[in-house]
Amino acid sequence: MKGLILSGGTGSRLRPLTYTGAKQLIPICNKPILYYAVESLVESGVTDIGVIVGSNSSQEIMRSLGDGSRFGAKVSYIHQDKPLGLAHAVKISEEFMSGEPFVMFLGDNLLRDGVAAFVEAFRASSPDALVLLSEVPEPQHFGVVELVDGRVVRLVEKPKVPPSSLALVGAYLFQPCIFRAVKEIEPSTRGELEITDAIQWLVDHGYQVEPHLVTGWWKDTGRPSDVLDANRLMIETIESSMQGTVDATSEVIGRVQIGVGSQILRSTLRGPLVIGDHVTIEDSYVGPYTSISDGVTIRKTEIENSIILADSHVESAYRLDACLVGKRVAIVPSQARPKAIHLVLGDDSRCEF
Repeated sequence: MKGLILSGGTGSRLRPLTYTGAKQLIPICNKPILYYAVESLVESGVTDIGVIVGSNSSQEIMRSLGDGSRFGAKVSYIHQDKPLGLAHAVKISEEFMSGEPFVMFLGDNLLRDGVAAFVEAFRASSPDALVLLSEVPEPQHFGVVELVDGRVVRLVEKPKVPPSSLALVGAYLFQPCIFRAVKEIEPSTRGELEITDAIQWLVDHGYQVEPHLVTGWWKDTGRPSDVLDANRLMIETIESSMQGTVDATSEVIGRVQIGVGSQILRSTLRGPLVIGDHVTIEDSYVGPYTSISDGVTIRKTEIENSIILADSHVESAYRLDACLVGKRVAIVPSQARPKAIHLVLGDDSRCEF
């Protein structure tokens, strides 16, 4: 069995961060989202992995993952010039798959429990396709599945009137018959080959499509609020780790990870939170559900429920909450006094307030 990770999307809903970086490499709990997908496949025994990359971020993703050896995997890259749909990504991967069944994982999705149990179920029952489903409050934003007596009968992509509240989770398992399906379907009204149409083709032509309900949390990290939600959920799983230094005047409360070479001076840390390597925090409060990447400096600031990317400098007289800050950003004091602050800042930004 092989793996296929889709990382070709542009991440338009995460701009400005995605103007300068791949959305799949935004860190959740100080680890790029894409790494969770790779690790999940490897834990499932799937180590021969193809990664779909687009023209905008292919070099960045290829540099980050390399040949996959540090994950215990063999990674190959498949180029998709334009984002023409999930089924198109499947279509261009046929040569890589070499007639084997495969797991397809969307590179910006997170599954709490990974895909190992579903891979095991697929190997045991050998259906033509296995789809993962999750109950969601707003199914109109997802591919939606209708079941009758536990069987998949209909799939609709982002329906105005959803036939159910069961959304397709960003992981699928297929036998090679899926390649016939993706060749038979036509582009949708938005000009894409939809994976829902391909799976519907399988259903209509008598192939066995098996549904499995995901019981743990699942997150599609397409928007800033989703990224912050995923960060909160992932930080809930951490254990305390102290590799940096905390001076005698500082206080650490709850589960906190502090990386190598980091210094905490005259500050309060209230976990759960994660601090990377070579971070300096002075005269500050850092609260729950915050991830601070390597090389960040925070001075005279209160911050919580936020993600600060590498090599940024934050110094604010105001409390920062639910902020997503890119790499090498400078947030520094200004003479003007704003009424409120809520930020999503791209790489190399500078703010004064």
